[in-house]
Amino acid sequence: MASLDNHKLLLDNLTTAVIQLNSELALTYLNPAAEMLFACGANRAIGHSLSDLFVESDDTDNAWQQAAREGHPFTKRETRVILPNGNQMIVDYTVNPILTPGGYSLVVELQARDRLLRISKEEELVAQQETLRTLVRGMAHEIKNPLGGIRGAAQLLERALPEESLKDYTEVIISEADRLRNLVDRMLGPRKVPDFSAVNIHKVLEHVFALISAETGPKIKLIRDYDPSLPDMTGDQEQLIQAILNIVRNAMQALQESGMENGRITFRTRAKRQFTLGSERHRLLCQVDIIDNGPGIPKELMETIFYPLVTGRASGTGLGLSIAQTIMHQHHGLIECKSKPGKTVFRLMIPLEHKK
Repeated sequence: MASLDNHKLLLDNLTTAVIQLNSELALTYLNPAAEMLFACGANRAIGHSLSDLFVESDDTDNAWQQAAREGHPFTKRETRVILPNGNQMIVDYTVNPILTPGGYSLVVELQARDRLLRISKEEELVAQQETLRTLVRGMAHEIKNPLGGIRGAAQLLERALPEESLKDYTEVIISEADRLRNLVDRMLGPRKVPDFSAVNIHKVLEHVFALISAETGPKIKLIRDYDPSLPDMTGDQEQLIQAILNIVRNAMQALQESGMENGRITFRTRAKRQFTLGSERHRLLCQVDIIDNGPGIPKELMETIFYPLVTGRASGTGLGLSIAQTIMHQHHGLIECKSKPGKTVFRLMIPLEHKK
């Protein structure tokens, strides 16, 4: 009896989710990690069918039944399971049959992959952005040096021209050189070091809300969905306004260009607790979602939308999202995007406490 208690104690303290099924694929045990994974108490789940806990998006009923009937173990990687509430998650699981007097019972180990896949994707995105910033800085240096020479030569030429009418040509050279220099400066993103202080994120959003409301009038419906319990955060208010304004303005322009009559943009805030961002775990994060019901972002652009000069609009510069992502990195945060026709979500994840 003491041995059984020890084994249960070990299973109850594992971070890996473990469930046990009888030969009829009915639940006989869930450890606390499994209860947390499936948001379901053991007392309520025991005795119910496995399908009451989750079903798989692909049909693997035969594999489960064969394991219970013939004792064949199997493993599945990154399989999508659907919970009773409709939510989905990606898990790895291993099924180990154990011969008992009543037939084979199944011990199943499950690990959620969503979080690990998300962390891996975030780390890759951060690394890509850092590489891109280094490349852009190098390119900017190489571009601005000859531009300065071209501009200076045009100014000298302008002074030596015999006819006043010829100065129109040198003015074009100077103005175009200035335009290219300004474009390169914008590609580099914010040039000043962030001025960190206590910031109320809802004050930032209200400022953007007022600006966009003035630009769109009644043509696009703006919706607030705030979590009033969010505390002040540490950040640069002006830069945060710039980052969020760039995202909201993109949504506004996409809706305007689509010609929709019922366009909506939602400003939503939520708190995220004990959340891992990249490789760092944060006690509390501020999550800001900018949601629009526009046509969505083309799939071929989704992997590169945060790169400078990448845009899906004929009139776009492709710098707004790149600058917004740079500002988020300066705040040790990140912007994610999910898009499909009728719903595009830009999610800003910002630590509430700035770590130097």
